[in-house]
Amino acid sequence: MPEHLFQLQSENVDQVLVIAVSGRIDGVNAEVFHEHVGQEAWNSGDFRAIILDLEKLEYISSAGLRSILRIAKTFEAHSQKFALCSLSDLIKEIVEVTGFDKIIAIYDSQSVATKKI
Repeated sequence: MPEHLFQLQSENVDQVLVIAVSGRIDGVNAEVFHEHVGQEAWNSGDFRAIILDLEKLEYISSAGLRSILRIAKTFEAHSQKFALCSLSDLIKEIVEVTGFDKIIAIYDSQSVATKKI
């Protein structure tokens, strides 16, 4: 794991940019995470939607959630759909308790998300 404590892995699936996130997103690295997701999107070319696959995300703080919300608003402002998928029980509970599931589309799996978004 790099010094940022998270890793991103991108793939383009039917014009949907899927970014798999692993590790931790907290107050120390949330801004770096935000920047890196933007760089991944910029380097990925043309896509109609973006999905963050959080299956391997171990922890997220409130700063990490704010970062995801900023990312969602940025892409939606450019008419690109945004969603999260494959949340572990712990991450799903955090997202639900904070009400982010009412703001951001969440899917059980990457395959479902890429079909529905």
